[in-house]
Amino acid sequence: MQHTVAGSDADTSRRPPRRVLMALSITQITSWGVLYYAFPVALADISADTGWSPTAATAAFSGGLIVSALAGIPVGRWLDHHGPRRVMTAGSLLAVPATAGIALAQTYPLFVLAWLVAGVAMAAVFYQAAFAALTRWYGEARVKALTALTLVAGLSSTIFAPLTHELLERVSWRATYLLLALLLALVTIPLHAFALTPPWVGIGATGAWDIAGRRRLPAEVRSPGFLLLAGALTLTAFGLYAASLALIPLLTGRGFSSGLAATTLGLLGAGQLLGRIGYGPLASRTRPAGRTVAIVLVSAVTIGLLAAVPGPTALLVTAAILAGAARGAGTLLQATVVADRWGAERYGTLSGYFAAPITAAAAIAPWAGIALADVAGGYPAMFGVLAALVAGAAGLAAFSARTEVIR
Repeated sequence: MQHTVAGSDADTSRRPPRRVLMALSITQITSWGVLYYAFPVALADISADTGWSPTAATAAFSGGLIVSALAGIPVGRWLDHHGPRRVMTAGSLLAVPATAGIALAQTYPLFVLAWLVAGVAMAAVFYQAAFAALTRWYGEARVKALTALTLVAGLSSTIFAPLTHELLERVSWRATYLLLALLLALVTIPLHAFALTPPWVGIGATGAWDIAGRRRLPAEVRSPGFLLLAGALTLTAFGLYAASLALIPLLTGRGFSSGLAATTLGLLGAGQLLGRIGYGPLASRTRPAGRTVAIVLVSAVTIGLLAAVPGPTALLVTAAILAGAARGAGTLLQATVVADRWGAERYGTLSGYFAAPITAAAAIAPWAGIALADVAGGYPAMFGVLAALVAGAAGLAAFSARTEVIR
C-alpha cells in the first residue's frame, strides 16, 4: 500500500525524543569504527597473517565501499517506504555476520565476499540512513541535528583506531574482528530496534514505473540540475579524498619530517570538525546554491595552494586545515542539499541516487590518486590536476543552480 503526504509535516509535527539523536550518534560511531576505521589499522596484520598483499586486501575493502554506493539506491527507496528503524536494524543484523565472515575467511575469495556483504550493510547503517531519519524527523531544524550527529560521529576514528590497535596487541586480527562484530551486535542492533520509534509515514514510489513494468528513475534524478550537482560533488569528493590520502607523500617531498606530515594529516581531520561547526552559521546566511559553490571553490583553492606553495611550513599546515574544513562542510552539504533543492518528502530515494557516485568516488580515490601522481609526474602536479578538477566542479555547481532557476 502506498501512502501519500504533502511534504514531511506528518513526520515533524512532534519533535522526536532526544534518544533518537543520541542513539544514532552512538550507532554511527560504532558502525563507522567497526566497518571502516578498523581496517586500515588491521591491514598490516591481515597481510602478514594471510599472505595477501596490502593492495589485494585493500581491493576487497574498496569493493565493499563500491557495493555500498550501489546498494544505497534501493536502500534509499526502502528508507522512504519502511522508515529507518526497519532498514537500519536489518543493516545491523547483516553487518554482524559480515564482520564475522571477514574474521573467519580462510581464502581470499571468501574475504572479498564478506566485504561485499559488509558493503550492503554499510549502505543501511552509515550516514545516508541516519541523514534520512533526521531530515524527515527534524524538518526545518535538520541542520542542527545533522551537525550534532556528524560532530559526534567524527570521533569514530579517534575511538576505534586506538581500540583496534589495542586489541591487535593482545589477540590476532581474526579475534579482533570477532570481538568487533560482537560489539557491533551489542550496540547497534538494540539501539536501532528500540530507539528509532517516532512515527514514520511511508512514501511510495508514485509514478516510478513505466508501462512495461520497469522501474523508471525519478523525474528529479533525470533533471539537468540534479545530474550537474551530483557530478559537481562527486568531483569534489574525489579531489578532497585523493588529496587527503596523498598529503603525507606531498609534504615529505616538501621537506616535512614523517612525524610532522602525520601531525598535519591529523590537523586536516581536526579541520573537518571546524567545517562542520561552521556549516550551520553558513547555512543560515546563504542560499543553497551560493554555499554549494563557495564550499567547492574553497576546496579547489586549498588543494591548489598545497600544489603550488612549497612553503613555509605554517602556510602548508594552514592550507591542510582549510582543506579539512572544506571536506567537513562538504559532508553536511551533501546531507542537506537534496532536501534544500528538492524537498524532504522523498529524501531517502533521491539521496540514494545522489550519494551513489560520491561514495564510489571516495572508494576509488586511494588507487586513482596514486595512479594520477604517476601519470602527472609527482604529487605536486597531481594536486594541481585535482585543483583543476574541483574548480571545474564549482562551475558545474553554479550551472546546476542556473538550470533549476530556468526550469
